[in-house]
Amino acid sequence: MAKYNDTSPEGRSVRVLRVGEQIRHILSELLTRGDVHDETLASANIAITEVRMSPDLRHATVFVKPLLGNEEAAVIKAMRTNTAYFQREVAARTKMKYAAKLKFVPDDSFDEASHIESLLSNPKVARDLTESDEEAEQASE
Repeated sequence: MAKYNDTSPEGRSVRVLRVGEQIRHILSELLTRGDVHDETLASANIAITEVRMSPDLRHATVFVKPLLGNEEAAVIKAMRTNTAYFQREVAARTKMKYAAKLKFVPDDSFDEASHIESLLSNPKVARDLTESDEEAEQASE
């Protein structure tokens, strides 16, 4: 049983969310300051969109998105190459009992959102939405 019963809507504890956000800030700061000595990471603007922690705080999945969508594969490869450096810096700055093992993955949520937006802007879908709204209004009367 969990030590604390305070959980977020996603089912993760507030502590897990807070530690994930702290790690996201640390990684963003390292990339912004250019502390990583890698040409690919220095030349690209990279956003750390989310960090999902495991419940035991030993594993962190880091969602990475290069701004403007350029060279996503190269950026992910460079992030994975420098994982030891990132883990060392995160461990030093978080002051936790165990250092989280970082796993870098591309963030596809923006691509999914644009795909949904394109589907909703389709004239056939717009027509269906207006028809269902009219039907709902008639049913409520």
